[in-house]
Amino acid sequence: MTAETTTPPTAAPSQATGPLFYQQAVPLRSDEHATWRLLPETANFAADTNAIPAVIGEFGSLAQHYPIIFTGQDAMPLVAVGLSQRNLFVADGVWDEQSYVPAYVRRYPFVFMQAGEPDNYVLAVDAAAKQVNQGESEEGLPLFQDGKATELVDNAMRFCSDYTREHEHTRRFSAALIENDLLIDRNIDVTLADGRKMSVNGFQVVDVEKFAALPDETVVAWHRSGWLALVHHHLSSLARFSALVNRQSQVPAEA
Repeated sequence: MTAETTTPPTAAPSQATGPLFYQQAVPLRSDEHATWRLLPETANFAADTNAIPAVIGEFGSLAQHYPIIFTGQDAMPLVAVGLSQRNLFVADGVWDEQSYVPAYVRRYPFVFMQAGEPDNYVLAVDAAAKQVNQGESEEGLPLFQDGKATELVDNAMRFCSDYTREHEHTRRFSAALIENDLLIDRNIDVTLADGRKMSVNGFQVVDVEKFAALPDETVVAWHRSGWLALVHHHLSSLARFSALVNRQSQVPAEA
């Protein structure tokens, strides 16, 4: 998703070449990272983006706080968190306490990396993350003790395993949307409270008319798989664009 504003102009955010936020993911090893520690959590890493990847298992929670949209050739879902290259839900390193925090954000700085076979993964951490203390001090929680992974790493392993599984389910859902030709391109033009005009483009939504015209057998199959509910969560979430505009209106133009 990209955004442009007439007063003042802003650069379109990059959702880019590698996984969002991750700069230097390295597989965790007890010998190489025996002294590494994790510093207190901060959301500053997510402050300069307007969209966060989402998985279908959290659509119900996400829809209450953010617009859920789709983007790219694979129609992967994102939640919109800003109208310019700024996350309106992060302030002073803290995610808005009244809003659900996307799983993608909660996973960071950990991530699964493929190791050889397609279904073989190892736990990795973003070595460039500010939360990661590479042994410079005793500050933070240890990743390893006595050559064994700590509870922190075990929890990260389970979370990343669950996220990877949800990501695969999400890919199948997105593929079904494409196969049934349900997605259409959308752009929105908004006017903020102070008169600033902004355009948001580069995303897709489900076409309501095409969705209503799905064959009966597809409707039954999607009901049983839970996909019908996912589409309804997505469609209801689009009303959250109004709340996003209100948040953006509270940000001074010079910011």
